[in-house]
Parts: sequence; C-alpha cells; structure tokens
Amino acid sequence: MEDAGAAAVVLPSLFEEQIAHESHELDFFLSHGTYSYAEALTYFPEPHRFELTPDQYLDHLRRAKVALDIPVIASLNGVSNGGWIDYAHLMEEAGADALELNLYFVPTDPGLSSLAVEDEFVDVLSAVKQSVSFPVAVKLSPYFTNLAALAHRLDEAGADGLVLFNRFQQPDVDLELLEIVPRPTLGPVGDEQSLRLPLCWIGILDGRIHGSLAASSGIHTATDVLKLLMVGADVTMLASELMLNGIDRLRSLRIGLTDWLVEHDYTSVGQLQGSLSQRSVTFPAAFERTHYVRAVSGGVPLAPILSS
Repeated sequence: MEDAGAAAVVLPSLFEEQIAHESHELDFFLSHGTYSYAEALTYFPEPHRFELTPDQYLDHLRRAKVALDIPVIASLNGVSNGGWIDYAHLMEEAGADALELNLYFVPTDPGLSSLAVEDEFVDVLSAVKQSVSFPVAVKLSPYFTNLAALAHRLDEAGADGLVLFNRFQQPDVDLELLEIVPRPTLGPVGDEQSLRLPLCWIGILDGRIHGSLAASSGIHTATDVLKLLMVGADVTMLASELMLNGIDRLRSLRIGLTDWLVEHDYTSVGQLQGSLSQRSVTFPAAFERTHYVRAVSGGVPLAPILSS
C-alpha cells in the first residue's frame, strides 16, 4: 500500500473481546446488545478464533513501523469502559502514530436509553485520551438520534477526528442449516447508499467540530474521493475496494484524482476541499432540509410546491 501511494495505513482492529472476555462490564453490554435472545451471544467469537492474540498484534505493529515510512494507525474495537483500554497505551509504546477507536455497538434493549449509550462512548474516549498522547480518532455508526450532538460531545471530550462510518453488519438466515449466521459484507462498486451517508454527514459537520473528518464506506473510485473532499473530508479510506480489486487499485485512484484536478484547473486538493459543505452555503441551517425537499419532490422548484 505504501508503494502504491497510500498516505497512511490503519491496521485491523484489536477487539475488546480478545482482551477482556471475563469483564463484568463487557458481559453487561453484550447482554444488552446485538439481538435480544441468548443465542445472540454466540456471535462473539472465542479468543482462539481471532487471527492474532493481543501480544501478537503489538508485535505486528512494531514490525509494521520498522518496515514503513508512512504513518501506521492502530485500531481498538470495543464499547465498555474496562481494562482493555490499557492497550491504547501499549499501542502507543509499540510505535503507532495514532489510534482509531472503533466504537461498534448495536443496542436493542428498549430499557437502555440513547443517552446511556452516548455517555458510555464519551467515557471510553475520555479514558483513552487520559492514557495516551498520540491522536485518537473515533469511528462511529450513523445510527444515532442526533449524530451532530454526539459528534460535538466527542469533539469536546478530545477526539482528534471522526471516522464516518462503520458498516452495520446485519445477520442472515441460512435456510439449509436453519440458523442465524453472521454475514460480513464488502461494499460493491456503485454502492451509492453507503457513500451518501458519509457524504451527507461530513457535509453537515464540516466546520462544526475541531477534529478532522475521515470518510469510510462506499468509496471505490476517484469520483467518490472527489465528492467527499468537496463536502469537507480530510481523509478518504479504502477497504472493500482493495479487497475486491487489489492493492494496486490505489495507483489508478490517485491518477484519476490528479487528472480531474488538472482538467478542472485546480492547483491543489485544498482548493476544492469543503467547497460544497454546509458552511459554504448562505443559510447553513437550511442545508439538510432543502436537500431533502428537493430530493423527494423530484427536483421540482419549491415555489410551485408551496403555492399548491
């Protein structure tokens, strides 16, 4: 990836489940999460099913740092405020340039309030920030009552950036085995719905938080990268595209990006960055509503709709 032009690399996540299977806090959140019956807990793999142990992960991180000149970003995936957070400090000691804190949690208990979930996210971030000195970005899903409010809380708690968004991995039904099975998905080219979520929210959040905004999910082409830069993304991230088409796909994306900039007389990425975000319009408060009305009305001008 470095040879193909990547500006940085984010390692796969080290999961809370790998570190703290016996944690009472983890048991509490697992019992309230994912799907509301006991068999759902079998979705979470036992420690021996992970590719790397925590110690092997740290060793892999050290070797990556020796081998590369570009930044190497570690990743921690969890949700409870427990001892697994200590690994953020160990990752920093192992040489990581930054941390992606991947807060993936699907609450389904009707007795668990949205505020309680958000409070836990903020508490986890605060605990991590107290233990490290390198930058910490928080990766979120889009499923919050008021994502802008949560983004602001995380920003105030010290997040150096937000990564938008995590893929919600829904299960599937195996009709032969008659079982519910996990079915991880790779985003296909042309997956516009996945792209539009970060496109929308980065455009809304640009200029409203101090941290950087990284786009993740639905990015496959140079066109996708350009759209996200225009609404204010500082970083665009690829995973599915490289798994589907190989690492060398990075080269063609960089060439496509450069060709478009030259063809449209841009002298730098910074010149177009954020040019179409909400802070670039006259009435930022109407940014979301106006686009919604135009979309559902099929692009018909507002005046006839209002007069009718």
